[in-house]
Amino acid sequence: MKYTNQSNFAHLSKFFLAATSVVIFLPIASAYASSGFSTIVAQISDNSTEQKVLADKESNITLQRQTVITQSQINTSKVSAKSKKIGFSLAIWQPSGNLSEVIARISLKSKSDNGYLKERFLGDYKYKINQKAKFAKGLKTGDRIVVRLYDVEKRFIGYSEFECLSQNTTVNLILSAKPTEYQVVRTVYGVDADQNGNIDPSTTTYDYFTQVRNQRVIFLSSSQTFQGSQFQGVGLSKIPATSVYPLSFTQGDFALVRQSFISVFGSDLAKVLRVTPGRLVQVTEVSDNSSYDINQLLTNYRQVGVSPIAQVNFSDVSTNHWAKDFIDELAAMKILEGFPDGTFRPDAPVTRAEFASMLHKAFTKGKIRQGIAFRDVSNQYWGYNAIKNVYQMGFLNTRVGKDFNPTQNLSRLEILVALAKSLNYQASGSTDGILSVYSDASTIRSEYRSLVAGITQHGVVVNYPNANLLNAERVATRSEVSALLYQALYSTGKVANISSEYIVVQQQQQIAVEGHTETPTGQNNKVKVRRHCNQGIGNGSEGCDPGNSHPHGGSNDEGGRTPGR
Repeated sequence: MKYTNQSNFAHLSKFFLAATSVVIFLPIASAYASSGFSTIVAQISDNSTEQKVLADKESNITLQRQTVITQSQINTSKVSAKSKKIGFSLAIWQPSGNLSEVIARISLKSKSDNGYLKERFLGDYKYKINQKAKFAKGLKTGDRIVVRLYDVEKRFIGYSEFECLSQNTTVNLILSAKPTEYQVVRTVYGVDADQNGNIDPSTTTYDYFTQVRNQRVIFLSSSQTFQGSQFQGVGLSKIPATSVYPLSFTQGDFALVRQSFISVFGSDLAKVLRVTPGRLVQVTEVSDNSSYDINQLLTNYRQVGVSPIAQVNFSDVSTNHWAKDFIDELAAMKILEGFPDGTFRPDAPVTRAEFASMLHKAFTKGKIRQGIAFRDVSNQYWGYNAIKNVYQMGFLNTRVGKDFNPTQNLSRLEILVALAKSLNYQASGSTDGILSVYSDASTIRSEYRSLVAGITQHGVVVNYPNANLLNAERVATRSEVSALLYQALYSTGKVANISSEYIVVQQQQQIAVEGHTETPTGQNNKVKVRRHCNQGIGNGSEGCDPGNSHPHGGSNDEGGRTPGR
């Protein structure tokens, strides 16, 4: 098995390769969490630059195969964040006991700049013991996956949580011989770059136990209280005396170890995460070699799978609205909000204050300049904090003197320029050549052409109803800003892909994904229309809708509020 350490990474900077990738628990010791166990901690950096907790040796991280983008002159440091194909294979074991099947309820805590978003339901899956299923697409390094386990009689039997690594991951959940009596799960996982079902040699193996008591989860610091042989599966590492966790599980504001407040069925969870399997959605039968597309699962379960505090269905955004999935996905992330009457008003203009509110919720950036006491924005104004912060982050400038003009509408060009400046997107090739995808490129003001070209290169521009028309000076609508903002987040690797025929893709790009090369055809002054290709759910085949599909995605914002609401 080949693997590459960090020193080899520099030689491959132009090519990113992608791969998708117990003894019966004894009723002893009344309080594991208070036993004073320690956790082995060593700080290293893998190719995602995140520090990890080690068992006893450093991890030589296998270079992940990634999407290759050539001839597009896109800044590879930006591309790599979104082109990585993070995924995991999940297997459930019971070395001792008589279970033949188990139901795994899987959900996602997406990592954000401010921590983690509320759990998103990804489905209920009926596994045969020792069976595996793969989950790929729509994940990023640091995301957390939650698994609630049930027996076939739909009795809750255990809980686990693990962190997505910077490459394909193999995850094993091991049950005790009597899981309904002792709700304990051993979690063993690590990098499996070549997807052979085994954790790669010379990489970190994370290995720990979780126990549920009174519907609260305890992440144990040690396995010393266990007679561990019944948790020992063939091919798995020996149970360590001291648990091995990712660093984020032991340190920081979102640590899980030694916490006693983690509820399995919190009231802030989506209802589907609190009811018995099969009550609201059908349980999916896992078959051998099943593979599931996270992007599609997020879309399929959006209406029932998000926290009740997020509105993801608006009365004036129809199911076939061109920007529905951009709007809904941002709403699910609580970057966008609708109005008290249940509407979103997709065709309404966006003011500078509303856009500042959206940016404030979407991005966390360092402050690059001093704040200004705007004459027309009092500290009692509804958008005061957002305006102050996004200005210091470099997103929006003053208009005249010390005026911000919070109620002034923004043009599409102003939205694009604000995003390009704050994300430092400048053209890296021929500006005129890049802008030739727009039939109205001559209307773009000279001082902004490089910025527009740069943001075009990064796949941020979305033009409706004609992808060839930028309409730079037209007042931006809420639906347009939703699409542009989502694509800006996608360009930085913060959200999953949404397919839309209105996203501008440069004609000269050649994209190779998982060994398949797609070379756009046609003249350079045409926009390549993205085809909607989704991996089949379960064992379904992969199919493409050639340009007729609608985007899929979701999030929300304070920008939906008018002053005083």
